[in-house]
Amino acid sequence: MTTKQIQMRIMTRAVLILALVWGTVVWAAPKTIILATTTSTQDSGLLDVLVPQFEKESGYVVKTISVGSGQAMKMGEKGEADVLLVHSPEAEKKFMAEGYGITRRLVMHNDFIIVGPAADPAKIKGVTVASAMKQIAQSGAIFISRGDNSGTHAKEKGLWKAAGITPDGQKWYQQTGAGMGQSLNVAAEKKSYILTDRATYLALKKNLGLSILNEGDSKLLNIYHVIELNPVKSPKIHSAGGKAFADFMISRKAQDSIKGFGVEKYGAPLFFPDAGKNPASLGL
Repeated sequence: MTTKQIQMRIMTRAVLILALVWGTVVWAAPKTIILATTTSTQDSGLLDVLVPQFEKESGYVVKTISVGSGQAMKMGEKGEADVLLVHSPEAEKKFMAEGYGITRRLVMHNDFIIVGPAADPAKIKGVTVASAMKQIAQSGAIFISRGDNSGTHAKEKGLWKAAGITPDGQKWYQQTGAGMGQSLNVAAEKKSYILTDRATYLALKKNLGLSILNEGDSKLLNIYHVIELNPVKSPKIHSAGGKAFADFMISRKAQDSIKGFGVEKYGAPLFFPDAGKNPASLGL
């Protein structure tokens, strides 16, 4: 065998070895999907239950980015996420109408509540939510707003509008630009009012010193949908992984987990499963 033939054989073997090694690395690499979701699903601890279940069943690895619903949808528009779990129905409808999502499915609901100092300086306990917003404004008691274009912030702005109040620029109206957990901590420090989802409040309640002062109004319903993103809008979207997660969220196993979440610790569920329900039953 000539020297040239020996060199060729060595090179061929080297290429084959590299190909095998690269193939093994690619095969072994985890299938990662990006979930953009609300801070409430993260802060409440719900995702700590659901994500490991999904990863075990599917083989995917979930990278969770916890932001406000508005920011989550912006990520979806840019192709920076593979699936969304959000709770801002009006913004979601616009998102779908503009072609950024291919499916939007009902997952669960809980409710919003107004919490604040037990002394309740604005006397909002037991009144309608519209009256509560007016009385907070009239009293000048501090109200903490997330101010972050989240689903909670969108709900809050809708409540102010329905009450005929323009809070922006008022001394008593203070915005954090932060998530639910951080904003609740600010409200606790300032002994002020804040609109929050019930799940995050209950998860953090023992360290807050804030009481539930207004609840139960039909306008305080908090509804979550899972949205698969449109790969036509961005080649970066992992549509198969996004669909797998969306399908899981409405599966019997996930819905049962949602139904039971919080019961042992709080004596009642923090979320109520809604997959398969008629949206009209929730006022949608």
